[in-house]
Amino acid sequence: MCGRYVVSTPGDVLAALFELPAPVELAARYNVAPTQAVPIVRAAPAGGRELVFAQWGLVPHWAKERAIGNRLINARAESLAEKPSFRDAFKRRRCLIPADGFYEWQKVEGGKRPWLLRLRGGAPFAFAGLWSLWRDPAGGEPLESCAIVTTRPNALAAEIHDRMPVILPRERHAPWLDPRAADPAALVPLLEPYPAAEMEALPVSTRVNNPRNDDPSLIAPVP
Repeated sequence: MCGRYVVSTPGDVLAALFELPAPVELAARYNVAPTQAVPIVRAAPAGGRELVFAQWGLVPHWAKERAIGNRLINARAESLAEKPSFRDAFKRRRCLIPADGFYEWQKVEGGKRPWLLRLRGGAPFAFAGLWSLWRDPAGGEPLESCAIVTTRPNALAAEIHDRMPVILPRERHAPWLDPRAADPAALVPLLEPYPAAEMEALPVSTRVNNPRNDDPSLIAPVP
């Protein structure tokens, strides 16, 4: 699974990576947590791409209340086409979720050790994501929300956890976002584990355990 991540790359760099029409202004985040508003990139209605903010924790359009999103922060790649919570979003509302790295916790004697996993050198990348639009039956404001797609771990991630988020290289951004995809199931091959040789894992402070901590020291390696 993926329960915390980092997005701290300047907006002009992200705009170039995600082929956005203009630079974006984003505050650096070092401990993004579920239920928070996060940036996503998706196909724009008029063509091209747009960056918007969505709640991390997908609320399906048919849900009776938004609290279901607290449990739907991740979507397993193996069951996207079948699981009711994600099936419709997989067909019609796919997105990219900008990130610089993600945290996983390794079970060790006496507790869990946090690790930061990222591309070698810390370059920004995209998680494969899904988004949804939910309209409150009670008449509240509409809510846009999202989930990160996960897959089996590569050799590096497997030493820490039994799942990892899907990282999409740039050449896979366009096919993942393409709203004309007639058969979303054909996109499943895009959801393979990212090559372990192109990633690194760094032990980090247990301060990341508390989502109220959000500063650059969280991504600094510790002994």
